[in-house]
Amino acid sequence: MKSPLLSLPGAVPAEGRDEGVAAHYGDLFREQRALADGSGLVDLSHRAVVTVSGGDRLAWLHLLLTQHVSELAPGQATDALILTANGHVEHALYLVDDGETVWMHAEPGTQDGLVAYLESMKFFYRVEVVDRTEDFAVVHLPAGSIAEVPDGVTVRETAYGRDVFLPRADLEEYAAAHGPLAGILAYEALRVEAHRPRLGFETDHRTIPHEVGWIGTAVHLQKGCYRGQETVARVQNLGRPPRRLVFLHLDGSEVVLPGHGTPVRLAADGPEGRQLGFITTSARHHELGPIALALVKRNVAVDAELLAGDTAAAQEVVVEP
Repeated sequence: MKSPLLSLPGAVPAEGRDEGVAAHYGDLFREQRALADGSGLVDLSHRAVVTVSGGDRLAWLHLLLTQHVSELAPGQATDALILTANGHVEHALYLVDDGETVWMHAEPGTQDGLVAYLESMKFFYRVEVVDRTEDFAVVHLPAGSIAEVPDGVTVRETAYGRDVFLPRADLEEYAAAHGPLAGILAYEALRVEAHRPRLGFETDHRTIPHEVGWIGTAVHLQKGCYRGQETVARVQNLGRPPRRLVFLHLDGSEVVLPGHGTPVRLAADGPEGRQLGFITTSARHHELGPIALALVKRNVAVDAELLAGDTAAAQEVVVEP
C-alpha cells in the first residue's frame, strides 16, 4: 500500500519489505537526530493492522500468543509472537487494548496469513477478527514527542515512543501538523542501535525466540500452553539456542554497507573462511557510524573480531552465549 506521503518534496521511496513508505526525505542524519531528540514523525502506514474485538478477546488471545495477555489493562502496550508447532517465529505482533478492542500491527503484507490463522482458531469464542490495514495507518512518534493525538485514536505507548493507529484518511493532514518527517532508514538505524529484532530481518524460518532476545519482552515464561511452547520451555530449561544475536560496529572506511544475508566470518580466517552467521540489518547511525545486527553461531567467542563480507566488525553481546 503506497503512502500519500511519498508525494512530498524530497521523499525517496524505500525498497524491499518497506516498499510503500519513504526511505528518507533528503537528509538521513538530520532525520535520525530529530527522532533521537523526541521530535518528528515516522510513516509506518505500510504495516499490517488487525483488530480483535469481543468479550473473549483477551482470554482467547492468551491461548494463542507467547505473551500473557489475559489481564492486559486498557492502554498497556505489549509485544507477542505466534510460533509454529516447532517453536519457530511465525508472526511478531505489537498490541494494545483500548478496553473494547485489541489493536495490533505487524509486518507489511502479513495480514492475510495472520487473519487466516486467527480465524481458524476462533471455535466457540466470542471474538471478531478484522483486517483494518486499508482503513488505518500506523505512525510513530518518538519518545519525548509532545505531539498531540486526536481524541478517540488508539495509541500504543512504549519506552521507544508512541505508535498511533490513525485513520488513513487523516494521514496527510496529521503529518503536515506534526513533522518533521523521518524516513524508515532513520527509524531502522535507531532500532538497530537499541538491539530490537524485527521479523524477517533478524529472523528466518529456523528462528526461535531465544536467539534474538525476545524472551521476557515478547515471550512470557510463566503462562499456560500455546503452540510452540514445548520448544521454548525445553531451550529455557535444558539448553541454549543454536544461534545468538550480536550488535556490530562496522569499519567506517567502507563505502557500501553489508546487506541482509552477508556472511559473517572470523577475521582471523579471512573472507574465505567458514561462515559463522549472517548480517540481519545494517544502518548508518548519526553518532555511531556504520552499525549492524547479525545472527551468529552460539559458540562464536564474544571477543572475536569478525568480518561481515569484507568489512571488519567488532561485536557487542546482545544475547548471551
